[in-house]
Amino acid sequence: MDTEEKQNTAERKPAAGPLKMAVLGVLAALGLAWGGQHLVHSLHYEKTDNAQIEGDVYTVISRVPGKVQEVTAEDNRLVRKGERLIRLDSLDFVVRRNEAKAALENAEAAAAAAKASIRAASADEEKLRADLRRSRNLHSRDVISKAELDAVSAGAEAASAGHAAAISRYRAARAQVELQRAALESARLQLSYTSINAPAEGYISRKNVQPGQFVQPGQQLIALIGSGKLWVVANFKETQMEKMRPGQKATIRIDAFPGEELEGTVESISAGTGSKFSLLPPDNASGNFVKVAQRVPVKIVFDRKPELPLSAGMNVVVDVRVD
Repeated sequence: MDTEEKQNTAERKPAAGPLKMAVLGVLAALGLAWGGQHLVHSLHYEKTDNAQIEGDVYTVISRVPGKVQEVTAEDNRLVRKGERLIRLDSLDFVVRRNEAKAALENAEAAAAAAKASIRAASADEEKLRADLRRSRNLHSRDVISKAELDAVSAGAEAASAGHAAAISRYRAARAQVELQRAALESARLQLSYTSINAPAEGYISRKNVQPGQFVQPGQQLIALIGSGKLWVVANFKETQMEKMRPGQKATIRIDAFPGEELEGTVESISAGTGSKFSLLPPDNASGNFVKVAQRVPVKIVFDRKPELPLSAGMNVVVDVRVD
């Protein structure tokens, strides 16, 4: 019995050899096909997974100090350009506007009075000049004395000086009017800043403000991601940049949506590597130099507006055809 089993086993062994070779051959062919495909792809494309979707980020700040009265902005909500997001307490600014308005009215009244004094001074000057002409005529005929003529002449000169002074006062009053008008415009502008509006259409992405909070000028309150346009910034190694040029076509695959491919075009290539704009750029003159392949940011725009719900910061994989 053992002898028969050994004979059967010996008869079956040769049959396993061709099957194994066939399987290995298929695997080798698949490996060669896969490797050949990637080799051909690498000759025509440059690929990187160091890429993210970018968009316009608008920082909403306060331009005046004040207490937050109301916050209408809600997280992740779409807002229109000019829509009010935050309202500050405006009482102090209303008082300043009213004070500036009253000061302007006073200045305008003073200017009107100064203008009226010009007309009065002008009339006096004309009268005294006429008197001077008559006095000179009378003096030439010895009707009045030289002293009387000098008195009339002095009065005419005083009238001329008074007229000039009235004109100067009016100019000063007009300058004061313009100053108060500018103050009123500034007060109105400051009052308008108590309503903080969206600078562009977009989505509320980060909100750092609550009612009752006191804010300062320049303080960041809300981050707004613009909804108008998104693009991709792909960071290619410097060794991949030899044939890359603006205008080349790109394929974009998004990690969040496997199986989806979007078409794009290289719009521009950065003039500096990413390390040049880092917070602490490397100092290669320190003596501890280690050569590392640098990354060059490349901006890629979508050929068509994506219908997918994309968000700024999403990771993508980019293939750029460089031949």
